[in-house]
Amino acid sequence: MINKKETLKVSFLLINRKESIRMKNRKIIFIAKRLFHSLFVLFGLSVLIFIMSRILPGDPARMALGAMAPVEVVERLRVAMHYNEPIYIQYFYWFKNVLRGDFGDSLITQHPVLEDIGQIFPATFELALFAFIFMIVIGITLGVLSARYNNTWVDHLGRLAAYVGVVTPSFVFAIIGMLIFSYMLNILPAMGRLSPGMIVPPRITGLITIDALIQGNFEVFIDALKHLILPAVSLGLLGMAEEARITRSSVYNNMKKDYIKAAESYGIPERVIMFHDLLKPSLIAVISILGLEFGSIIANAFLVELIFSWPGFARYGMTAMLEKDLNAISGVVLVMGVVIVISNLIVDLIVDLLDPRIHLIEERRG
Repeated sequence: MINKKETLKVSFLLINRKESIRMKNRKIIFIAKRLFHSLFVLFGLSVLIFIMSRILPGDPARMALGAMAPVEVVERLRVAMHYNEPIYIQYFYWFKNVLRGDFGDSLITQHPVLEDIGQIFPATFELALFAFIFMIVIGITLGVLSARYNNTWVDHLGRLAAYVGVVTPSFVFAIIGMLIFSYMLNILPAMGRLSPGMIVPPRITGLITIDALIQGNFEVFIDALKHLILPAVSLGLLGMAEEARITRSSVYNNMKKDYIKAAESYGIPERVIMFHDLLKPSLIAVISILGLEFGSIIANAFLVELIFSWPGFARYGMTAMLEKDLNAISGVVLVMGVVIVISNLIVDLIVDLLDPRIHLIEERRG
């Protein structure tokens, strides 16, 4: 016969299994809701961009063909592009083409917009990625050190660095950094992605540093890395300062919690408390804004790309706006929207891993 202890053990295992399945189902529902919200946001963004592109002054057909094109040719293009139909019919055909990856041709390059974006987006993504890494590593480190050594010279230095980052625009630091490190000290390059004479490695990802590493071309990797330092630091400075301030505040507040004091009273080493008990809950507030930070890095990259002659996505988008290139504008804004939505979705999943109670709260609210 099965004794009472074995019966309790089997019951406990069954309860644990049911609870595990329930938690997995809750996570699936949580992710599904986030995906639905993301698709809804992208749909709303597409409607907004389409309407704004249609209310701008000027005839899109005339802008596409040029001022010297005959009237009948312009009219034929208007009919072919459905510009003579109601705006909701125009949106239907436009959105159907967008779903197939067809944003039309750029007025500037005369190439398909998606092809242009595919060529230039990796350059900005590489720049944003290194700026993002700088922002996270330096910002969180400064914040943790400032909280740990509160009201000491370390804290004062960390807060000073954060304040300088907040009040200094990216382009100002870019110019100062170029003058000091490129022209005065001559230790970092100032222009482009590679030095003259360097051959771009065969394209795999479009990110020169990654492609060079994959192919074992360390000379190109080091050179590309040097070209990234100044623009990446300039671009990530504001985000680094914000991350440092939020991290300091979060860590400092959590240091006063009862569970931290209890851990200290048990004689647990300070290093273990910091990295095991304190840092994890403190980073939730920091990670929550990282999705927006990554999107803002790409959106704010124009001036930095202009200063360092960086052939990137932000410069392409700004040029499209100045030239009223409606197809390119629509493509740039929608791609930016996709990047921000994906970034925030990833952040939500990371926060959920750090604190599984998030999806439980969402479930109760829903």
